[in-house]
Amino acid sequence: MRPAVFLDRDGTINEQMGYINHITRFVMLPRAAAAIRLLNEQGIPVVVVSNQSGLARGYFPESLIAEVHAKMTGALSEAGAHVDGIYFCPHHPEAKEARFRLACDCRKPKPGLFLQAAAELDLDLARSYVVGDRWSDLKAAAAVQAKGVLVLTGYGRGDYEYIGPKQPVQPAYVAEDLYAAVQWIVQDMAG
Repeated sequence: MRPAVFLDRDGTINEQMGYINHITRFVMLPRAAAAIRLLNEQGIPVVVVSNQSGLARGYFPESLIAEVHAKMTGALSEAGAHVDGIYFCPHHPEAKEARFRLACDCRKPKPGLFLQAAAELDLDLARSYVVGDRWSDLKAAAAVQAKGVLVLTGYGRGDYEYIGPKQPVQPAYVAEDLYAAVQWIVQDMAG
């Protein structure tokens, strides 16, 4: 089993726009593709794990999630990078459609998506890292015994300043952006 780097999507890989309710709202963050390429070059699996409650709330169709992920993987491919898996939670307790209205085990900070990815991709969660811009990402990391890294892009700076000081779960590292996070992870794995 190999360690992996699990990445939140919105606010970590791409600009945080609230809900990406149209393909034109998906904009990659600077250095995100380079960060993922650096992990690829190190042979470290990269897995995207994202809450997508906008689908449950009826803000956009399911087809848009596939379209956004195709745009993301296409942009990464053009930059010589790739992800090894994409997992998302479409659920929310207040979903408009009954099929999405459930108390699931996959909505971060719950560990379901990480456990699924670990089983399907043969990953060692306890030696892995979770990078995101919200405290829910850090709590998810703690739930699977991975190291949590907070990026200051997206909601990260606000979460770090206003939410973080009161939280029992703290990041192993705080990075300016995904590239800085990956640089630290590569060093930490080597140590």
